[in-house]
Amino acid sequence: LHPMPDFVREALKSRRVMVKYEERPAYQRNDYLGWINQAKRQDTKEKRLKQMLDELAGGTLYMGMRWNGSAK
Repeated sequence: LHPMPDFVREALKSRRVMVKYEERPAYQRNDYLGWINQAKRQDTKEKRLKQMLDELAGGTLYMGMRWNGSAK
């Protein structure tokens, strides 16, 4: 499992999508964190973080793919 960096936690809180993040299945939460953390450049991390936040806010995408909100 990938740890959640402080900057991700703060972004989830400031965008008010922490609950939506926590409602996602564990594999999705882990994938998002790993994907963001594995970026070498800071601008890439920020781009990936923004994508995650937008997808959580919208509720119908996961890593750019349609997601129907199936159970954890």
